Amino acid sequence: MPALLRQLSGLGGCTHPIRLDGHRTEHEVNQKTGEIGRTLHHLNSTDLPAGHLLVRCNNRRTTRCPACAETYRRDTFHLITAGLRGGKGTPETVTTHPRVFATFTAPSFGPVHNRLTGPAGTVRRCRCGVRHDQEDDALGTPLNPTTYDYEAAVLWNAHAGILWRRFSIYLRREVAKRAGLSQRSLRDHARLSFAKVAEYQKRGAVHFHAVIRLDGPRGGETPPPAWATVELLTDAIRAAATDPTTKAQITGPVIDGRAHTFAFGDQLDVRPIRGADFNGGQELTDRAVAAYIAKYATKGAETATGALDRPLRLIAEIAQLDITDHARRLIRTAWALGARKDLEHLRLRAWAHMLGFRGHFSTKSRRYSTTLGALRNARAAWRRAQAAESEQAETTLVLAHWVYAGTGLTPAEEWLTATITPAPGTEGEPTHG
Repeated sequence: MPALLRQLSGLGGCTHPIRLDGHRTEHEVNQKTGEIGRTLHHLNSTDLPAGHLLVRCNNRRTTRCPACAETYRRDTFHLITAGLRGGKGTPETVTTHPRVFATFTAPSFGPVHNRLTGPAGTVRRCRCGVRHDQEDDALGTPLNPTTYDYEAAVLWNAHAGILWRRFSIYLRREVAKRAGLSQRSLRDHARLSFAKVAEYQKRGAVHFHAVIRLDGPRGGETPPPAWATVELLTDAIRAAATDPTTKAQITGPVIDGRAHTFAFGDQLDVRPIRGADFNGGQELTDRAVAAYIAKYATKGAETATGALDRPLRLIAEIAQLDITDHARRLIRTAWALGARKDLEHLRLRAWAHMLGFRGHFSTKSRRYSTTLGALRNARAAWRRAQAAESEQAETTLVLAHWVYAGTGLTPAEEWLTATITPAPGTEGEPTHG
C-alpha cells in the first residue's frame, strides 16, 4: 500500500494517466573505453504496485483532467508573460515595445439571448423581455431557432483558423502602408509578434483573444523603429479586421447555390496594454492579460455545449448528452455538412464535438517568446536533476521499451488518489523552467 500511494502521488493529481507496459534499464558506461559496466537500475512495469508504469495524461481540458489542465494553464501564463515582460530567452526590453490586447469576434448568425448591463452594473432586459441571470442556460441561444443560420455558424468555426492566418498577412500589409514601406521591405524595419487563444462564446461561435506586439527587425531582440506606436498598430489592426475596403476575408464553399464569405465581426476590441477600462475599470497590465488568456487555454467547446469534450463516433450519441438544443443543432449541422464530398477537407464529422472548429486553441508567432515544448523540457530536466546522484561521474546508458496498455485508474486507485495530495516533489515543481 505505501508503494502504491507513492506511485499515485507521483502523478501530481492526474486523474486519467496513461498506463504503459515495458521496462527501463540504466547501465554504467566507462567514459574512456565505452565499455558497458554494471546495471545501475532496472524497472519493470510488472513489478510496480499498479502493475503498469503510470504517466500523466497532459490533457489541456479542465473537464478531463483538472491537474494536467492546471499545468497547461500555468505554462501558457508563463509563455504569454515572457512575451510581455521578457525572460526565458526574451529580452526585458519588450516592455517598451508597442503592445495591444485585441479580441476578434465572430459575425452574427441571428439574434440570441444576451445579458445587457447598464450604468452601475444594472442589468437591462434582453430583446425577449427578460433580465437574464448570469448563469441562465438561455444565454447565447437563438431568439428564433428556425431562422438562426446554423450552417454559416458551423462553417465559420471551420474557417476561423484560416481567417486568422489571412488577417496576419493583411495586418503586416496595413502596418507597412502606414510606415510608407512595401510589405517586403517591412521585415527590414519591423516585425509583428503575437500570441492568441480561441474561446467559444455562449452561442457556440469561436472568437480570438490575442496579444500583438510590434518589434524591431529581429523580433524582441531589437527595438522597434521610431514610427512604430501603439496608435499605428491599433489603426492597422482595425483596418485589417473590420474596415470594409481593406479587411481580411475568406471565400467559403458554395452550398445549394449559396456562397459563403467569412470575416471577423464588427465588435472588435483593441486596448493598449497598461491602459484603462479592463476588468471593471482596472488597469490592463501584462499580468492581467497573461492570466486572462491562460484561462481560456484549458477550455474547449464544452464551455458552449456544457458537456461534450470528446469526438463522436455516431450522431445518435448526442441524444444521451446533457446539452442544450442549440448545441445539439450545431453538432447535427456539422455532422450533416461532413457528409458532403465537397467539404471533406474540413473533416466536420471528426470535429463535430468542437462545433466545426479544428484549429489549435493556443498559437503564437515564432519570435513572440518561448514555447510550451521548451517549458516542458525544462520541467523534465528539473525532475531528472532531482533524481540524479550528484556524485555519479560515469556516463549512463538507458535502454527502454514501453507500449500502451490503457488509460485511467482502477476504482481502488481512484479512491486512493482522491485521498492524497500531490507528492512534495511535484507540487512545487517550477512550471516555467
